Amino acid sequence: MLLQLVLVGVYIVMYRGVADASISPMEKHEKEALYSAIQGFVGNEWNGSFLYPDPCGWTSIEGVSCDFSNGFWHVTDLTIGDLYDNSLRCSQAAEFTEHLFNLKHLKRLSFSNCFLSDQHKSIPISNWDSLANSLESLEFRSNSGLIGTIPTSFGYLKNLQSLVLLENGLKGEIPEALGNLTKLKRLVLAGNNFIGPIPTSLGRLTNLLILDTSRNFLSGALPVTIGDLSSLIKLDLSNNRLDGKLPREIGGLKSLTLLDLSHNNFSDGLPETFQEMDSLEELVLSDNPIGDYVTRIQWRNMKNLEMLDLSNTGLKGNIPNSMTEMKKLRFLSLSNNILSGIIPSKFEKISTINALYLDGNDFTGKLEFSQRFYTKLRSRFRASGNVKLCLSLELTSTSHVPEGVQQCEQESTVDSKDSDSNLKNKYLSQNSHHIIASLGHSGHVVSHFTFCYVARIILMSLPWIVFL
Repeated sequence: MLLQLVLVGVYIVMYRGVADASISPMEKHEKEALYSAIQGFVGNEWNGSFLYPDPCGWTSIEGVSCDFSNGFWHVTDLTIGDLYDNSLRCSQAAEFTEHLFNLKHLKRLSFSNCFLSDQHKSIPISNWDSLANSLESLEFRSNSGLIGTIPTSFGYLKNLQSLVLLENGLKGEIPEALGNLTKLKRLVLAGNNFIGPIPTSLGRLTNLLILDTSRNFLSGALPVTIGDLSSLIKLDLSNNRLDGKLPREIGGLKSLTLLDLSHNNFSDGLPETFQEMDSLEELVLSDNPIGDYVTRIQWRNMKNLEMLDLSNTGLKGNIPNSMTEMKKLRFLSLSNNILSGIIPSKFEKISTINALYLDGNDFTGKLEFSQRFYTKLRSRFRASGNVKLCLSLELTSTSHVPEGVQQCEQESTVDSKDSDSNLKNKYLSQNSHHIIASLGHSGHVVSHFTFCYVARIILMSLPWIVFL
């Protein structure tokens, strides 16, 4: 009986809490701050009159989410931009207002397709410290009219876990202050106009899982502190102007699964520590003047590698056997290098391989892959541009063979001799009746057997004729 009374009491308390939550309003000052912030982006014609009792009540709006605590609803998520049919869409006069920074419980803030190319707005440089205790995610995506630099005051956002500044019009250098965001797990700065070096302070972001600064104008050497990002899973620095020698410390990224350094100016060889990153699944180094021997790396140690792009990197030497021992390899491009020697037929034994590009090198000898291999890869196998490389005759007459590879010269010579022999036989066949007629036989066409027999008698009689 006592247990039943306790359960009833708990139910009443829970029901009353839910009932209170369903009718409880937002705090007045927070509601006013939210409405004013929204009006700054979408225009004053928006007044929220259709929401009951407010955006956190029974009638909600896409882009605003709330949590209930201490008897009130608080805004925790605010997304501004053209994402959904009923999203809060920015007006041509969209602007940041100070009311945004009065939303003290805000955890996630996002702006997408909000500031167009003809608007030229900048991210506020101050007041971000007022969101330091709450904000966990901050995103600006596809705002071509968002210009200016990254505010150094972002460094106050000590609880920030995700900072995404993707495909905007931002410029200037990446501030060292971002190194203060030690809880950061994702940092995406791709598709802007950033210049200058990658800050050494980013090495303090030991919880970082994703770092993407691709498609900017960053320059200078890769800092050795990059090797301190021990939790990093994805590192994309492609399409910049980074240069110098790749630091050996990069081998410390033991958890890395994707590394893309393509389209930069890295030089002076490959660090041997690459082979220590045995979690790598994708390695893209294309379009860098690296200029090294491909044999420097024990490729077999990279046992999880599925994609390897070393095209146009100035690599030289022979393809090592260890490169044919990467059992999970799906894609390999060695195009446009100075590689030489024989192309190992062992590539065919990698069951997972689906693309092999070897064009534009100095490979020699004969391609020893089977017709089945060429049929499997089709156009995903390329070996053109290797002047001294050739293909077997029996394969050139079939479909799905690599284009731009010549027929082997030895076989061409044999074919030429066979052709000459055929011409001689044809000539003899066509003129055999003249020989037979001169020996007193009729000029009618005779069988090949008869001709051979008569010719043999003539040859046997020649010594006696000469002797006489």
